[in-house]
Amino acid sequence: MIYHPLGRTGVQVSCLCLGTMLFGKDTGEEAAAAVYHRCREAGVNFFDTADVYNQGRSEEILGRLIKEEREEIILVSKVCFPTGPDVNASGLSRRHIRSAVEASLRRLHTDHLDLYFLHNYDPKTPIEEPLRALDDLVHQGKILYPAVSNWAAWQTMKGLGIAAREGLSRFECLQPMYNLVKRQAEVELLPLAESEGLGVMTYNPLGGGLLSGKYGVSSKPQHGRLIDNPMYEKRYGNPVNFEIAESFCAHAQERGVHPASLALAWVMSHPAVTAPVMGARNLD
Repeated sequence: MIYHPLGRTGVQVSCLCLGTMLFGKDTGEEAAAAVYHRCREAGVNFFDTADVYNQGRSEEILGRLIKEEREEIILVSKVCFPTGPDVNASGLSRRHIRSAVEASLRRLHTDHLDLYFLHNYDPKTPIEEPLRALDDLVHQGKILYPAVSNWAAWQTMKGLGIAAREGLSRFECLQPMYNLVKRQAEVELLPLAESEGLGVMTYNPLGGGLLSGKYGVSSKPQHGRLIDNPMYEKRYGNPVNFEIAESFCAHAQERGVHPASLALAWVMSHPAVTAPVMGARNLD
């Protein structure tokens, strides 16, 4: 396994991160354990979850798996999206961040998170509010490094500027969508990360399965994430994307490379990328 520095933190993380969004839904506890142990055997030390994944079940399962080797694991969770029906059970208010991190720590059976992501931008809350809440958590030892996911470059840079001005703990990592089909991160986010010394964990490296070899104009299955899941269908369901996928898969096969391997290698080849986040339903 190859390890990369996480931005300027000095922490070394595996060049692949296991995403556990499917733990507790499509992936039961036994299958999750098999995936986790296969990753550990390969040298993966980087694991990503979020409080919103399957009503917290992803965190619960991952917490049980890492319990005996917690100090060897770089653990990531996130806050922002709704975790319950209460009007305040979402967003980036100090109140919600405080309650959310305590709940995540309980589910994960740990006393701290290595990276804690603001999972989305909250237009109702001034950036100063989550920045101060995260800084408090750093000083309390409950999180080590703040980070942001799904933020625009200007939002991220504004947060970095406020943190520098006020002497607060700054963001140390970004998590943007990035793959051969969705390359918007190349315009501003990846250059920003290189300029400011931020780690980058990209998600959807296979385009939600579009670049896995299963999809194309002439090989579009009747069922699957891109067909049945409204979010992924909206994100990748454009006919042009299926044409791209078919051409890409043909290109990979001509060179004797599995399309998924080539798509992943392409993401990893960008100098700004620390580690793509890869999910796995099972060992197959």
